[in-house]
Amino acid sequence: MSDRAQEGTFVSATNKKVREHCVAASEVVALIRDKWTILVLGALTRESPLRYNELQRAVAGISQRMLTLTLKPLEENGLVTRTVFPTTPPRVDYAITPLGLTLGEPLRGLLAWSMKHRDEMADARATYAKRRT
Repeated sequence: MSDRAQEGTFVSATNKKVREHCVAASEVVALIRDKWTILVLGALTRESPLRYNELQRAVAGISQRMLTLTLKPLEENGLVTRTVFPTTPPRVDYAITPLGLTLGEPLRGLLAWSMKHRDEMADARATYAKRRT
């Protein structure tokens, strides 16, 4: 394999490492990019395991379809477990995993930053909007 990304462009070990870090961060951001994912993780952090319907009630406003679409990638990435009990009707529980719990600290940091800088960002948006008109 060549160390050239494009003709005339050398890809150093540092650039490869930076690209690797960007890819890793992008994967996580893609996973948690919407409010539903963060709210589902928050609900399961507070109380786990939860039955599907309990989880839906804990995340106010989420539809069944959106909850299902949110849970699948969380399970796929090892942040949530899904346990089906052979009852009639089937009982399904969701629980946060130890890996999922480790995401709590960075999310709390993001929340703190968001709250601290929310007004500044709103002011910047207003200034930008005035310049655009």
